[in-house]
Amino acid sequence: MQQISASGQFYLEAGKPFERRDFTLVIDQADQLIVEVAGCGLCHTDISFYSGQVATKQPLPIVLGHEISGKVVAAGEQYAKLIGKSVVVPAVLPCGECSLCQSGRDNICQQQLMPGNDFNGGFATHLKLPGRHICVLPEELGNLELSQLSVVADAITTPYQSILRSGLQKGEVAIVIGVGGVGIYMVQHARNVGAHVIALDIDQGKLDHAKTMGAEATLMVKGLSDRDVKKAVRALVKEHSYPSVGHKVFEVSGTAAGQNVAFSLLTFAGTLGVVGFTMEKSNLRLSNIMAFDADVFGNWGCRPAYYDNVVESAIAGEIDIKSNVEPFPLDSINQVVGMAMEHKLEKRAIFIP
Repeated sequence: MQQISASGQFYLEAGKPFERRDFTLVIDQADQLIVEVAGCGLCHTDISFYSGQVATKQPLPIVLGHEISGKVVAAGEQYAKLIGKSVVVPAVLPCGECSLCQSGRDNICQQQLMPGNDFNGGFATHLKLPGRHICVLPEELGNLELSQLSVVADAITTPYQSILRSGLQKGEVAIVIGVGGVGIYMVQHARNVGAHVIALDIDQGKLDHAKTMGAEATLMVKGLSDRDVKKAVRALVKEHSYPSVGHKVFEVSGTAAGQNVAFSLLTFAGTLGVVGFTMEKSNLRLSNIMAFDADVFGNWGCRPAYYDNVVESAIAGEIDIKSNVEPFPLDSINQVVGMAMEHKLEKRAIFIP
């Protein structure tokens, strides 16, 4: 039996400050791993759990954090060969056996496990998890640090799957609504496909940054009505001689306002991908989907099978991680979460134990 002493940031009540607790992790099954955390990204979902807006599946207290990279330091017999390997922990861990998994929809496996939701996550020195879908990294990470690759687990892979689901092709128009911690990677994935990327946001600074990441055109939508946004996007399309139909719209802001704008931008043979999450409700005329013969899909996380492709792109420099993340000591978690809730973070925070 292998044991590892660990410590993590727990919370006892939603919205209360995190506090550090010590605990022991024990390998008691052949398919288990213990990962020493190198970095764990702070996601909007973590904020929703922390605030109590969304309940975790495991009752409190729980260690949050699902964007995790690190090294395997202990393992059961089935994965003993991975000890010492650098890894990214998928944010969605499917069962691999149900009908959804067998049909290639394992990202929505109903028996899935999610770090920081179903079991203690990555705001800790170590975590224990099933080893089945672990993403093993190459020995050479290019100019990236292991901690920086933590955001592969959600912020980069989730939009990658959305691009695949949409069928986006070279020369088509990709409209990205919300170019924050996830949307900025949606911009890069769409650029890498060869699409014409239009970025929308209420923050001019984020729009300026999106241009450096591959957006050909940007639109500040703060204070604009849905109708005004639609007119402005049409003007941009005409100005740049982009295709006027078949637009792929990606809603990444996770707000009702963003969802309303996204729906209003549907056009003939268009596609809408809902990537951001909100508990807010929208009042939409669904007949637009019929009238435009459009497609609408939702996106939950990413299939572990896609992780290797994303890692390869990141290490090759096709995806810029360094410009979009900022490291913080794990013990600063209360301060940084407070900054996130006040929208004062310019980059995605990565906690370093």
